[in-house]
Amino acid sequence: MKRLFLLLAFFVLSSGFAQATASEIVKKAIASKNANNPQFQLKTYRIKAYNKLLITADPDSIQGRVDSVYIGKHTHRPIFVRSDSSDYHFKKYITRYHLFESEKVSRYDFSDGRLKENITGAKMGGFSQPVYEIMGVKLHSTWVYDENYELLTAKYLSPLGEDATEHYKFEFVGNEQIHGRNVSKIAFSSKHKKSGLKGILFIDQENFAVAGAEIGSLSVLDLKAVHEFRYYPEVQIWMPSRTTFRIAKGRSDSNINILGTTLEFDPENQRIDRKRYASDKSYVLSQTWFSEPEFNIPVAIRHIAVESEITQNAVKQDSAFWKNSRLEPLSARDERTYFGLDSISKSEKIESRLRLARKFLNGYIPIGPIDLGLRYLATYNNYEGFRLGLGGMTNDKFSDKYRLEGYGAYGTKDGRLKYSLGGAVRVGNYTGSWMGASFIDDLQEIASTRFATDRRPFRIYDARPINISTFYNHKTWRAYIETRIIPKTESVWQLTYSHIEPRFAYNFNYRGKMFDEFNLTLASVAIQWNPFSNYLQTPNSRIETEKRFPKFTFQFTQAMPKFTDNDFSFGKIDARVDYEKPFLDGQKFSALFQGGLAYGNVPLTHLYNMLPNNPVKDHIQQRVTFSGKNSFETMFYNEFFSSRYAMLQLKHSSQRLTIVKKVRPFFTLVTRGAFGSMENREQHIGFDYKTLDKGYFESGLEINQIFSGFGLSGFYRYGTYAMESLEDNIAVKFTFTLNLGI
Repeated sequence: MKRLFLLLAFFVLSSGFAQATASEIVKKAIASKNANNPQFQLKTYRIKAYNKLLITADPDSIQGRVDSVYIGKHTHRPIFVRSDSSDYHFKKYITRYHLFESEKVSRYDFSDGRLKENITGAKMGGFSQPVYEIMGVKLHSTWVYDENYELLTAKYLSPLGEDATEHYKFEFVGNEQIHGRNVSKIAFSSKHKKSGLKGILFIDQENFAVAGAEIGSLSVLDLKAVHEFRYYPEVQIWMPSRTTFRIAKGRSDSNINILGTTLEFDPENQRIDRKRYASDKSYVLSQTWFSEPEFNIPVAIRHIAVESEITQNAVKQDSAFWKNSRLEPLSARDERTYFGLDSISKSEKIESRLRLARKFLNGYIPIGPIDLGLRYLATYNNYEGFRLGLGGMTNDKFSDKYRLEGYGAYGTKDGRLKYSLGGAVRVGNYTGSWMGASFIDDLQEIASTRFATDRRPFRIYDARPINISTFYNHKTWRAYIETRIIPKTESVWQLTYSHIEPRFAYNFNYRGKMFDEFNLTLASVAIQWNPFSNYLQTPNSRIETEKRFPKFTFQFTQAMPKFTDNDFSFGKIDARVDYEKPFLDGQKFSALFQGGLAYGNVPLTHLYNMLPNNPVKDHIQQRVTFSGKNSFETMFYNEFFSSRYAMLQLKHSSQRLTIVKKVRPFFTLVTRGAFGSMENREQHIGFDYKTLDKGYFESGLEINQIFSGFGLSGFYRYGTYAMESLEDNIAVKFTFTLNLGI
């Protein structure tokens, strides 16, 4: 018994010693990380990289069986329906091919605290020109030394962050050797069971640098990144030699979109005998090999506004280039995959379908050198009735240096023709700069706010304009410059001259004179700033490969009182902050803050209406329409106007929930609030409205994509501006979500 007690005591003490040793090693690694981080220790460096990205499966993990499908399988007399050979065909295909394959050759340059990827070779199975958005995506962090470590879109506290010992448990595993140097193997795991990272750190026992790391997160996805490093004694630094990143199914039965491809995970309650289907075995594998590092050499980084840049010849490299660049040769399966994907892409016209889908999402259908604008074809509103039209713009088949655009539309109720004509010339390829001019004779909703940097959204069905009856006609000459010359931004600088004619009973009282129409000359600048996003510079454009939040949009507008025959003097300042946080399990939180200030003598046409979306009807069933994206669903049209306002909207969406096989909705909780006030109210004659001084509030629930993209939502209005009748505080709306599956 005494011997057993001594043995137990020794085990407890040794475990405590190992734990203390692990914590001490990690603390020293944290204290030494700036001295070991190449981006702090080195002035410059350059290193080559070869990446191979696969979506594949292990053939040996798939049974390849043919199942029989029955109705009433657990009854005495089950009825045979059909044979399911999907597993068999999947195994047959995956034995010879991968589902997706791409390669990339890069050179990483580091100087003045900036790291830039220059892509010199790019190849993607099935595409003559790679999908640049995939080439520029960042799947995981390069270093463990940063405060945060990223896996896909999720950001975690790094195991070597300043407060890592408070959030992670560390355990000493043993001693090893890597490239002839002694390292300590330390296991770590998050103290928070539902979130965080787990893995292994290999810490150099001499300088406490990271000599290797295995970092993963098992949640809705099984994510694991393995970092291998090589020690370079001339600079006493560990540099990456190989990184392997794998994405597989975790604790999820939902389909997950990764790199534009859907990994299909069958729900457990729909599987036969709860057996794993072949689709569950699919995974993403990204491998990067590093070579030929150079230290403290002259490095000049061009185009610092982008994190990655692909050269003009990257997609034209020959077989000799790829043979020399691959640090690991392609297998026979890899070689067959390129031929297989190219054949499938050609027979299924994948590239042309992708081009069509991209155009369609922006509201166009390409027809030769012209993109036909779908938004112009047919709409309806209370003032124009049915609005029928035709319009579009030229595309790169016409010219990549010049563009022409225009449209014509006719209202069956007001009997008037509206039209626009314009053109632009590209003045900067790298900055995406265009200089153009246009003329427009059309209608605009009163007091509506639009940032010039916003692309006009396309919706297959947009019900909000149907109930709008208060417009103003404007004949506008416009000169503008669009550019991305400022890093992480896109901006529009413009000068407009407009003749404004309200199409409703309204007069603007300015210095004792009543104006029922007027002229405005406005100078404005709009800037959208995305400081946390990553960009890829392609030979033709700059692409936002990683959309990160928050995003900021600013717009300043000033009337020019002494320029042309401008009638009024006023200014406007508008600002917006967008924030989104997606979660790996499919949930998403989003927030929108927007505010505006109009000062001076501003007509009602150019003030703020808060985007109401509730028709003025007596009964709730008469007010059932489609909900807008960020509109106030319980606020009646023309109910509130402001010359200054602040608005906040919060949304949280669930992951898709399977109710039955074809009914998989997701739920969104929404709450909105706004405050506003009106200056110089006496100037607006003939129009009755309220202000938002005491705050307007509504909350609701959306049940989206119940069937074929359609859903249902309900909102409730409360607070000071709540109506006396309960029915008038409730808004029921349909929702529609377009999913093209790309």
